[in-house]
Amino acid sequence: MKVQAGVVLRFLSYGIVVALAGGCMMGPKYSRPKTPAETAPSFVHAPEPAQDTSDWQQADRWWERFGDPVTADLVRLALENNYDLKASAARVLQARAGLSEAKGKLWPEISYGLTRNRSKSYFNFGGGGGEEDPNNPFLSMFSGGFSPLTTTWSQDISVSYLVDFWGMLRRSQRAAWEELLATEANRQTLANSTIALVIQGRINVAIAQRRLALATANVASLQNTLDITERRYRQGLIGPVDVRLARANLEGAKVQEPAIASALAVSRHSLDVLVGRQPGVSSALTETLPDLPELGSVPVGVPGALLDRRPDVRAAEFALRAANERIGVSVAQLYPNLVLTASYGRSADTWEDIWRDFSETYSAMFNLAQPIFKGGQLRAQVRAAKARYEEAAATYGGVVLDAMRQVEDALISEQLLQRQLEYTQLQLQESKAAEDLSRRRYEQGVEGLLTVLESERYRRVAEEQVAVLQGQIWTNRVNLHLALGGDWAGVDAAESQLVKK
Repeated sequence: MKVQAGVVLRFLSYGIVVALAGGCMMGPKYSRPKTPAETAPSFVHAPEPAQDTSDWQQADRWWERFGDPVTADLVRLALENNYDLKASAARVLQARAGLSEAKGKLWPEISYGLTRNRSKSYFNFGGGGGEEDPNNPFLSMFSGGFSPLTTTWSQDISVSYLVDFWGMLRRSQRAAWEELLATEANRQTLANSTIALVIQGRINVAIAQRRLALATANVASLQNTLDITERRYRQGLIGPVDVRLARANLEGAKVQEPAIASALAVSRHSLDVLVGRQPGVSSALTETLPDLPELGSVPVGVPGALLDRRPDVRAAEFALRAANERIGVSVAQLYPNLVLTASYGRSADTWEDIWRDFSETYSAMFNLAQPIFKGGQLRAQVRAAKARYEEAAATYGGVVLDAMRQVEDALISEQLLQRQLEYTQLQLQESKAAEDLSRRRYEQGVEGLLTVLESERYRRVAEEQVAVLQGQIWTNRVNLHLALGGDWAGVDAAESQLVKK
């Protein structure tokens, strides 16, 4: 028994060794397509010459420069509770299972079977109508046929192995690996985008809170102007028109408060959804951000760094590499498949006998199958795989160009927004001086009310514009970090925990 089993195992072992020693890989070798990012020396709107970005981690967790622990807590909650991230983590698990399945196909398939078969068959030995033959009683007993009832027990271990001589299974495994990397990169992209949205949401809430505070202060200022106007009217120094204008201006300012409060509530609801909690529960988030500090420079680096730093660009390249491996799979299907099969077991009429040596059975065989005619299906599959590769290559090039555009947009926007903020701050400074001067002159009776109201309006517009521009600058800085690939420290660890869950 052991000798025969050894023969079967040697048969399979020889086949596997031959396959591993003489196998080859069909299909093209991957080469990264050339893109403008690899040839561009620097970004057009970079404030400084291209520099080494090996120390990119110096900007890790840059949002902590807000000096706002609430922002860090919101980011943590988003990584733990965001439903889009949970769905992305599930897709990573699916890709990992696909890779494990592809790896498993490289190994022999081993199965064990235990069978009990009970059957009844009819046998007819010929003869007459079943009359008894006095000369041969034994034959006459079966002259009309009989139906015996039989029972068969069997057990066997079978081994089957597809010899991957042309690399079809190995190419499939590589493709599954690249697809897993693409899924991981897409998860990282989503995590970066989610963090960016959380920070932007926090900025939107803070700016809306600041605008609301300015609107409230403006109402108080206009109320003071109305008090001065009514006092001068009671003194007979001005007519009723000034009073009406002051009251209309005050009520117009009050109209702004509900609109800003509505925008604030919507921003809070969006932020709640991002961190995975019921919309409206963040109403307790009443503290505004502190005064936003001056932004330092960002190590932008060369455009080619985006190819290895941006997760969405990496995901596009991984998908391209997977498409390249799929070409090899389709080409290998044009060639013959060699399947080695062996089995060893026992078969007997009783349960006890299948455990005895005399009932053993074994077999060893190989099957070589070469597709000859399939109506051009296999070659069509090769052409389709090559076309999918070309599609993935074009998609990759488009992703790279769009990444470069996002960086350029953020760079030029930051420069122009800073210039716009500088001018608006000067406008606010002059508007405040004009408002103070006009109010004093109005109290002295040497200036009209319209001048006071106009100066107040200029000051109010400038104050709100400064707050909006500050928020836009920080939102643009978020976009810049996202465009450069994100330096979101702690994302990998937090997301790994999410995947494990």
